[in-house]
Amino acid sequence: MSRLSALLCTITCAVVLSVACSEPPTKEIDRAQQAIDSARAAGADQYAPDLFTAATTALQQSHEAVDQRDYRLALSRAVDASDRAQEAAKAAADNKARARSQSEAAVNAANAAVMHFHTRLKVAEEVRVPARELATGRAVLKDAETALQKARTLLAAQNYAAATLAVSGLDSQIRSEIKVVEAAITLRTARRPVKKR
Repeated sequence: MSRLSALLCTITCAVVLSVACSEPPTKEIDRAQQAIDSARAAGADQYAPDLFTAATTALQQSHEAVDQRDYRLALSRAVDASDRAQEAAKAAADNKARARSQSEAAVNAANAAVMHFHTRLKVAEEVRVPARELATGRAVLKDAETALQKARTLLAAQNYAAATLAVSGLDSQIRSEIKVVEAAITLRTARRPVKKR
């Protein structure tokens, strides 16, 4: 390549760069805004808040750079905002799936505990444990059923953190009450007289 061709190429590149950096990077800023909107729709503000905040901060910095007529910095920040928003959307999808799985597992465990408690209370009634001894257990069961229903509603609304929180501690509370009922059943069956033949 001749020196003249190399010089022309260098001048052309310089002209293209100066023209590209003489106007605000509107397309890139719009693309970044669309990526942020998509990330928000994917739940990134809730399930990937750090990445989402970084994306919105980069976009804000891009706007500030435009205001200061630093279009190279504006372009750089807009591209960064777009990349971070896409990362946030991917992370949100993963984190949301994980939260859903954990929430479903917590609700299912609470449901199993409630069903088991129902069974043990029926056995207690069959062996005629006095109602006053089962009153606390029945109250706990009623509260647990209410919390479980609330958790199911929250789960259906895809509010996984709140659904998990709604049943948090239910399993251990129910297990504790089951022990009380089991003790009452054992005591009642031990007192039963043996039938004569």
